[in-house]
Amino acid sequence: MIDAYSIPVTKVERSKLNDIPLENIPFGKYFTDHMLEADYENGEWKNAEIKPYQPLLLSPSLAALHYGQAIFEGIKAYRNEAGDAFIFRPYDNYKRFNISAARMQMPAVPEDLFIEGMRQLIALDKNWIPAKADHSLYIRPFMFSSDEVIGVKASDTYKFMIILSPTGPYYSAPMRIYVEEKYTRAAPGGIGFAKAAGNYGASMLVTAEAKKKGYDQVLWTDAVEHKYVQEIGTMNVFFVSGKKIITPDLEAGTILAGVTRDSAITILKDMGYTIEERPLNIDEVIELYKAGKLDEVFGTGTAATISPIRELRYKDFVMTFNVDEWKAAPEMKRRLTDIREGRAADPYEWLFKI
Repeated sequence: MIDAYSIPVTKVERSKLNDIPLENIPFGKYFTDHMLEADYENGEWKNAEIKPYQPLLLSPSLAALHYGQAIFEGIKAYRNEAGDAFIFRPYDNYKRFNISAARMQMPAVPEDLFIEGMRQLIALDKNWIPAKADHSLYIRPFMFSSDEVIGVKASDTYKFMIILSPTGPYYSAPMRIYVEEKYTRAAPGGIGFAKAAGNYGASMLVTAEAKKKGYDQVLWTDAVEHKYVQEIGTMNVFFVSGKKIITPDLEAGTILAGVTRDSAITILKDMGYTIEERPLNIDEVIELYKAGKLDEVFGTGTAATISPIRELRYKDFVMTFNVDEWKAAPEMKRRLTDIREGRAADPYEWLFKI
């Protein structure tokens, strides 16, 4: 078994940080000096270590490459004006990671390996956290099957890793979204609620087709009627109508239970909004818009944080929004950002100090 408090560490001789400016940095392009790696063999986790970021040597018969047993999480760390570093809600991501693992017939990762390993890794690479508004250190824990055999079955061995990437805003401008009614992201009984690699691989054709039409992403609809809105590519979605805010519920298991989604709901309630988590038909969205009662539409996600939507298209009907006049999303984003970046108190105990 792994003692997460005595993970061996091999440090780089020279940091890459000297060669990479942390201003206006693109999402997911650069990675820090170190990574965490651990193996699951014979029913237990072992060989945990923190070492220099480096390529992996993998067999062509690696099970993950053939059968898709792979999951991941997205978490962020921030640094306040005093230089202290904090991870935002890592225990929630840890719980969701193991929910994904169970659905994909993979072993659970122990809490001390996930949380303490992450803490030690970030403590080592803390200087990579950009000290700039809307910037952060993106944390990517992931696990994949590592059997070297061709055969459709759950693997006996797995590799768990954490890598880190300094990042700026994922979406730099308000988005244009196309409502998808041909392809399906997830169906009841499927893996829509899991953060499995295959969910994202299957979305790439659809996203590419939307971009050819001039849109940034798609809003998925349900698999049966293609009428009930689900989630947007990398985000959950919210619709603001006066003091009421509607977001699709999670009951069918087709939508990812976003940590930022939950954070947004908590803050919006404290701002005095009524949150309705329920099935939402696209026809209802259009009716609200035509009646002048659809004020804002925005997405939430770890990478995207809070992303306003300036245009939403369903078939040939286009809904446009004046983002500059919005109230709910900007104020909620300000409150959330101030907590994460240390400018406001953390009444919800979301921050985990490094």
